[in-house]
Amino acid sequence: MARVAKRFKRVEPRRRARAFVEGLLADLPRKNCWTIAEHAGDATPDGIQHLLSRAVWDADEVRDDVRDAAVEYLGDTDAMLVVDETGDVKKGTCTVATQRQYTGTAGRIENAQVGVFLTYTTKVGHTLIDRELYLPRSWTGDPDRCAAAGVPEDTGFATKPALASRMILRALDGGVPAGWVAADEVYGSNPTLRGDLEKRRVGYVLAVACDHRVSTATGTYRADELLARLPKRAWQRLSAGKGVKGHRFYDWAWISLTSGDDEPAGHRWLLVRRNRRTGERAFYRCYAPERVPLATLVRVAGRRWTVEESFQTGKGQTGLDEHQVRTWTSWYRWTTLVLLAHVFLAIVTVTARARPAADGLIPLTLNEIRHLYNALVLTPATDIRHVLHCSHWRRRHQYRAQQAHYQHQSLQEP
Repeated sequence: MARVAKRFKRVEPRRRARAFVEGLLADLPRKNCWTIAEHAGDATPDGIQHLLSRAVWDADEVRDDVRDAAVEYLGDTDAMLVVDETGDVKKGTCTVATQRQYTGTAGRIENAQVGVFLTYTTKVGHTLIDRELYLPRSWTGDPDRCAAAGVPEDTGFATKPALASRMILRALDGGVPAGWVAADEVYGSNPTLRGDLEKRRVGYVLAVACDHRVSTATGTYRADELLARLPKRAWQRLSAGKGVKGHRFYDWAWISLTSGDDEPAGHRWLLVRRNRRTGERAFYRCYAPERVPLATLVRVAGRRWTVEESFQTGKGQTGLDEHQVRTWTSWYRWTTLVLLAHVFLAIVTVTARARPAADGLIPLTLNEIRHLYNALVLTPATDIRHVLHCSHWRRRHQYRAQQAHYQHQSLQEP
């Protein structure tokens, strides 16, 4: 918190931000403005809501501090960036960027809000360092709706790959020492994103669909058509890295691709992964400014899972998906403070794992670190009068909302 203190011009929002981050780290059944305010000892959630909506501080500056802390404490050995999106299922139509759209969280089309995130990952650890809210065309084409949700006037439509490129280039410009980028099919199929990385001479391993078309010395083919041409000797058994149950071994093959006249110099491949048990295939477009061995591409492909683990711990440990905010500014501020809480846990985990675990114990995990911090350090307000006051406030607020709902229903009746 001392690292980001300078981003708050007044002491009140600085103290409130500290209480907010402690609330995100606390063992609360649900993390929202009400529960965090009660944990902080506030009589009402007004102060927390003010921090997220109207207080004077810059969330982007705090984001930069999070990024710098991640690089400083997680190191730069084998550093790379991983990008992916995650969705939060929502009700209604007023919450910023909400519409019916596919979200992997639900595995289907739902009324949801989608954010694109960037993870910094090294050999010792990983954490989320950037975020962008995906604003669908149904929003950018409705200025009044955007204004009601606090969306800046100059905000236009941007695809998820465009948001990813924005974050990656911002990280590189900020001095992040990343030599590789990994992402799934949404991003691998986008030529603009690939071109942006190649111009910066940053290697990538980006997943693509089986019908993705690539150019070789003998012509242009679908990815699965090239797969059918591979001889048996082309496959190599390599590990994509250690998982919970040990090394993740797959069969791998790669095919050299040709470069266009307008493409930057470098080496390009189609990488194919085959599950040894099920036969399931996955395809990747790859680029490196200098020639690298197959094992390097496999290692990068295998590290994409770190963004999924960051989502899991971000949601399970620091309330990434539990916000109940409606506006643009509040979403960015909530999410940025979640990133701050998460990088704290990541740093402490890396520090703890620098010392070997005792015999018979697994190394400390991020989840266990949060549990210990909550149990040994955080001291929530436990005064009986405060707890009862917060209960009365919630019930009074819920009563007013209930009466307003009944009144609205009566006006709708013929």
